[in-house]
Amino acid sequence: MATLFTKIIQREIPAKIVYETEQVLAFEDINPQAPHHVLIVPKVEIPTINDLTPENAHHIGELFLAAKEIALKFGVAEEGYRVVMNCNAGAGQTVFHLHLHFLAGRPLHWPPG
Repeated sequence: MATLFTKIIQREIPAKIVYETEQVLAFEDINPQAPHHVLIVPKVEIPTINDLTPENAHHIGELFLAAKEIALKFGVAEEGYRVVMNCNAGAGQTVFHLHLHFLAGRPLHWPPG
């Protein structure tokens, strides 16, 4: 069964797309936690970090390259931005299709709060 993100990739569900390559799609989060909250997903379904293999690990690099380009697009590369990836429900993952959260546009403190 296709994930919510696969349905967005296949344009079955609408999303505000901000960046796309052959490997990744990035779109605005519908429940933003910062002025710029973008989800960056590989165009292949990998459920969690635990499902990475040497054969599909290159997708992680593609997600981070996309984050760099999105930071430049939004003009926050020098100001700063955060990228977060959750693994499994206990860490807050709600869609089991590997994805990177890109957050920027306000001061981000650690720990979050």
